[in-house]
Amino acid sequence: MQNPPSPVDNDDARAAGVAAGLGCSIVVSIIICIVGGILLDEWLETSPWFTLLGVALGLIVAAYQLYELAMLGQKDREPKVVTRQITRFASKRSNSKSAADG
Repeated sequence: MQNPPSPVDNDDARAAGVAAGLGCSIVVSIIICIVGGILLDEWLETSPWFTLLGVALGLIVAAYQLYELAMLGQKDREPKVVTRQITRFASKRSNSKSAADG
C-alpha cells in the first residue's frame, strides 16, 4: 500500500498548478486578442490592421500579467486580479507551515 503524499508534496503540487495556470492565462490572452483581430479584419475587410492591433493588445495584457507577478513580493501593494489567487495560496501555505512548526 502506498503512503499518502506529505503536506509538502501537496503544497508543491499546488504551487506548480498556480504557475501553470498563470502561464496558460498569458498564452490564452495573447491568442484571444490575435484571433479577435483576425476575425475583425475578415469581417471589416481591413487586413492586417486589427490583427496587428490584436497582437499589440495581447502583448500589453501579457506584460501586465507579468508585471503583477513581479510586484507580488512587495508588501505595500494589494494583490490585483491576476495575483490574488497566488496570494491566497501563499497565505495558506505559510499558515500550514506555522501550525506544523508550533
